[in-house]
Amino acid sequence: MSREPRVSCVFICHDGAGRILLARRSAGARDEPGTWDTGAGALEFGETFEAAVTREVKEEYATEPQEISLLGVRNVVRTEPLSHWVAVVFAVRVDPATVTIGEPHKFDELGWFDPAALPAPLHSQLEPTLDLFREVQL
Repeated sequence: MSREPRVSCVFICHDGAGRILLARRSAGARDEPGTWDTGAGALEFGETFEAAVTREVKEEYATEPQEISLLGVRNVVRTEPLSHWVAVVFAVRVDPATVTIGEPHKFDELGWFDPAALPAPLHSQLEPTLDLFREVQL
């Protein structure tokens, strides 16, 4: 990985009725296979945040965002694997009836959960991301 920080758009998909969408990372995932996580993807050159989130939601969940809201920014420095991301975090309302796994090489299961009753194990970066969501309480 480059020693330069990268920009990531992290998104917590929700149904507008209190549930959030999590994906279980498959054996082929970049890191932490078997853990539950939100969606995310790198910002591409020249892309707006909204365009990046829309693209990633389509790729990962094969659906269209209905509403995108900025939640905050996290500075994520990891030692394993070595990486540094500036994570711009969004809440994205989607229609649960249209959601499906769009990238089976990365995710092997999707689930809708109450934020107070999450599955285990969780990705190591999920709790700080969910804290931003809980602060806004969409």
